[in-house]
Amino acid sequence: MIQPAPYTPHALSPTGPRVMLYSHDTFGLGHLRRSRALAGAITRADPQATALILTGSPVAGRFTFPRRVDHLRLPGVTKRADGSYASRTMGMSIDDTTQLRAGIIETSAREYRPDILIVDKEPTGFRGELLPTLEHLRAREGTSIVLGLRDVLDDPETLAAEWARKGALEAADRFYDEIWIYGARDVYDPARGLDIPQAMRDRMHYTGYLRRELGTHAEPPEPPYILITPGGGDGAAMVDLVLSAYEQAPDLAPRAILVYGPFLAGETRARFEERVEALDGRVTSTGFDSQIEALFAGACGVVCMGGYNTFCELLSFDKRAVIVPRTVPRLEQHIRARRAEALGLARMLDERRGGLTVETMIDAIRALPEQPRPSEAMAPNLLDGLDTVAQRVSVLTGRT
Repeated sequence: MIQPAPYTPHALSPTGPRVMLYSHDTFGLGHLRRSRALAGAITRADPQATALILTGSPVAGRFTFPRRVDHLRLPGVTKRADGSYASRTMGMSIDDTTQLRAGIIETSAREYRPDILIVDKEPTGFRGELLPTLEHLRAREGTSIVLGLRDVLDDPETLAAEWARKGALEAADRFYDEIWIYGARDVYDPARGLDIPQAMRDRMHYTGYLRRELGTHAEPPEPPYILITPGGGDGAAMVDLVLSAYEQAPDLAPRAILVYGPFLAGETRARFEERVEALDGRVTSTGFDSQIEALFAGACGVVCMGGYNTFCELLSFDKRAVIVPRTVPRLEQHIRARRAEALGLARMLDERRGGLTVETMIDAIRALPEQPRPSEAMAPNLLDGLDTVAQRVSVLTGRT
């Protein structure tokens, strides 16, 4: 393995450190929301810092960004049912789209000249698009390069095969000065299954989970209600199960607020809307809420799928939760939900254990008020991730 070149903390700059965050975003909202939270924490901790997020999210423009944080939208790509990718709107081949994205990323890095590049999850970027930028920044020196990993990536066998195919381990060892894991060692090791050399492990920092806060202009709805959120991905099966529970149990309470997310649309959503209307206010719905933190804050319980950002919100707002994780195309949510249940942080409904039936969902919603809150089982410092990240940025930029 080639070790990254030695680096030294940067000299103090009167204009403050520049932080670039790369978020490939082919589907869902997880990468963008994580990058947005990180950028906000970094700029709050250092009033002179600025941040630029490079994202492929098609809904990036629907979010507000903190002061001194901006974003650049990369041409979008979408994942087909067979696992292949296509350009979302450009009318170009996926190879040409990837090349275009790679050029935009490298040009942005050359012009912005970041003091730190924080890469979300993919060491080489989408289809290797980040490699030219990594080569440029490593040759340029003066930029610390950080790989940020969520608490769970996938099951160890699948992860090892995927990283081997992408050359991700070699890239992580060659280019990255530090690796930040946005979780806790005693919850899960996302690198299980990878043959990581000790020198690379020495550059790994468990930060803790990334705390979420209520926006200054956000007002929770009138309680009581439970929040139903599939997150930024699909979730049609979970939504169907919850609606069926309210349909078959007329006394099921309290009312539910359903947030579809931006990607559950079309005929599927239209059918759900008809069922919501028939429930006569016992369930209400909305398509997308960029300040979903307010809905979490006011909820007396949550039914969700267990993506990383949703899990951070459950912990941050101390909400009793039922997690219904997806198991394809990744086991990430299932692993996280299983560990959360084992640690007493949430309850999991599992098709392999008791089944995903309307009856189990009704029982789970009824039992929500009796569940312990996450705070009753949380370890100290579990939500210190943003503070730790801000501290690491200060170290890497010489501003401690």
